[in-house]
Amino acid sequence: MKKTKLKKKKNVKEIIAKIVFISFVIPLGYIVYKIITSPVSNDLHIENIKVKSDYVLMLIQCLLGIVALFIPSIISKKWKIIIPSSMYMIYIIFLYAAIFLGEVRDFYYRIPHWDTILHTFSGAALGALGFSVVNLLNKQEKLKVNLSPFFVALFSLCFAITMGVIWEIYEFSFDGLLHLNMQKFALENGVNLVGRAALCDTMKDLIVDSIGALVTSIMGYISLKYKKGWIDKLLITEKE
Repeated sequence: MKKTKLKKKKNVKEIIAKIVFISFVIPLGYIVYKIITSPVSNDLHIENIKVKSDYVLMLIQCLLGIVALFIPSIISKKWKIIIPSSMYMIYIIFLYAAIFLGEVRDFYYRIPHWDTILHTFSGAALGALGFSVVNLLNKQEKLKVNLSPFFVALFSLCFAITMGVIWEIYEFSFDGLLHLNMQKFALENGVNLVGRAALCDTMKDLIVDSIGALVTSIMGYISLKYKKGWIDKLLITEKE
């Protein structure tokens, strides 16, 4: 009975992963075509007109999304770890929401606060990943430590916030190198924001990353302190 449930979960996971993979692959030809044919800039600031850099960003995100889909499998085999189905599902659904819906389908512009929702969600997920890192280190024979629930929760919080900062550095770097707009310093029509307005997207992302991570850290602390088991289903473990 247990094996049947595990098999069903695996099948569902594989189907969803394939759907997400296809959603990244199908638009590639169209995106390349638009890169070739689209104008370099939108000097007249006409609404709903995309320029080359918009499609370059779309192409990069789709390609990175395809690579990212295979990362859990590679990590799992190389380091002999088990990634829980729930954590994997969160991961691929996030990729779909951020890349296909966000970039390809323009949800970042069409749906209010779409970016904020995703960053809050990612902060919470990275917080859970932080608990997994500590859990794996605790089980290493060469690094046997017994950490308090508070320290584990604190590490989880710091880990998630650090990952959020690294992501913003990545966005800032590629925006400069490839003239993209990942940090949304310009409006959809190409008008550049100025001063505090140009900083709002980055700072908002970091703030909601921290809020999401804090919520996970608090829940994880309570789970460890009072043995609630809330975080256990999201923990990455070693293969026996």
